[in-house]
This record gives sequence, C-alpha cells and structure tokens, in this order.
Amino acid sequence: MRVPDAKIALSTASVYPDSTADAFEMAARLGYDGVEIMVWTDPVSQDIEALRRLSDHHGVPVLAVHAPCLLITQRVWGTDPWQKLVRARTAAERLGARTVVVHPPFRWQRAYAKSFVDGIRRMADETDVRFAVENMFPFRYRDKELAAYAPDWDPTDEDFRDFTLDLSHTATSRVDALALAAKMGGRLSHIHMADGSGSIKDEHLIPGRGTQPCAEMLERLAGDGFAGTVVLEVNTHRAANRAEREADLAEALAFTRLHLAAAAEVP
Repeated sequence: MRVPDAKIALSTASVYPDSTADAFEMAARLGYDGVEIMVWTDPVSQDIEALRRLSDHHGVPVLAVHAPCLLITQRVWGTDPWQKLVRARTAAERLGARTVVVHPPFRWQRAYAKSFVDGIRRMADETDVRFAVENMFPFRYRDKELAAYAPDWDPTDEDFRDFTLDLSHTATSRVDALALAAKMGGRLSHIHMADGSGSIKDEHLIPGRGTQPCAEMLERLAGDGFAGTVVLEVNTHRAANRAEREADLAEALAFTRLHLAAAAEVP
C-alpha cells in the first residue's frame, strides 16, 4: 500500500455545540494529526495566544485557519472582508498553519467580489501561507435556484493558486466531486472531507453515510501522492452526548485513514 504524507485534521466546527478548546482535547484523544480552526463566535477561536496555548498543551498542531466567511460570522474580526483575511493570514503565520480557507464572496459584497480574484492572488504573493478558495453551492428553494456567491459558487473557472474541495458542498450543488477534483488538478491543496445526500441542506455527514464518493476520492488522492491536508468537517450537533459525538469523530477518522491509501503498483 502507498500512504501519502497528507495530514488528517479535525475542524473545530465538527464538535459544535462544544467549544474550540474541546476540539483540541478530542483531536488529541482520538489521534488526529492536527486541527483546522473555524474562526467564529467562540472567542477562543479568535484569540491567537489562546489557540497557541491549547496547541502546546495538547500537542496538537494547527494545520489550517478557516477565515470567518459565514453568514453567522459577518461581524467576527470586523466587517471588512479583506481585514478578516489579513487577520486569518496573521493567525496562520503565527500558529504555523500552512493554509487559510476562504469562501467566495456573497453577491451583495459587491466591492469585495469585484476585487476578489486579484486580491487573493496579491495576498498569496505576500506569504508562504496558501489561500485555498472553497467550492460552495447555489441556494435552492423548491424549484428555484439562487446564485449567492460571486464570481461563482464554483471557483475553478478563476485563476486561483489553491483550492479547497468540500464534499458536502458537492452533494448540495449536485456536481460530480471526482470531476471537480480533476478540474482543480494540481491546485487542489486542501480537502474538507464530509458526506451528503444531495439535499438542499449543507449536511456535512460522517463520510460513508451519504452518496458522495468519499472512499474513492481518498484513494485517488493517495494514488496521486496528495501532500495537502484532509480535514474532517462534519456535523455532530445532533449527538445525544459527548460520548456519541466522539464516537462519530472516531468513525470519521477511521474511515479517512482506511481509504487514504492506494494499492502499490506491482512491477
């Protein structure tokens, strides 16, 4: 078997409604290689020194920082979207993370959207941290579809240097995840591993519980020698208790480790 150098991280969003601090503890206990910090309303997620102390205490490195791009984080780190990215980059640099995950702008962020492609390229030139732009999805209501992101929810038509591929989002957008990964090609540097059923909701199921080709995706990454980070960004908020949440996260990690391997070629 061939196992790539890719690290497997736990998104701190995966333990919600538990805290960022809880995510470090769970990642350490379950054997994750690191964490991705979802910067959101939890004050600890916004505090670089607090995050450093948690990382040191648990021996769990911060491998990525997810900039506050969600609707619920519109006022986290201010309201200027570029300042949010500057602060995310600073956090990544100071914490030793290699990647900042960023969503395309919402369409109503007109000035930000107009300068987004050039601005991301310029920021990437100023640091060794990668700005990995994530695929999103259209919003749907009954038979209507709303394009909420600009330039598009699919960022692959633009000249970004790095991409994040999210398999819950491919389910919601109803696109072929393997084809989208192939289109990203060598610019695919970051994975949000999750599953989905094709619902209009962004489900972030445990891998293997939906319809996405999670196993095949991981095996292809292994065959290609993927050296980025695979982040389990899953929804456990319906877990009845902490033990059930940890069982879900252990299952997600076991699934990913099992399939992040490829059969070696026989000479």
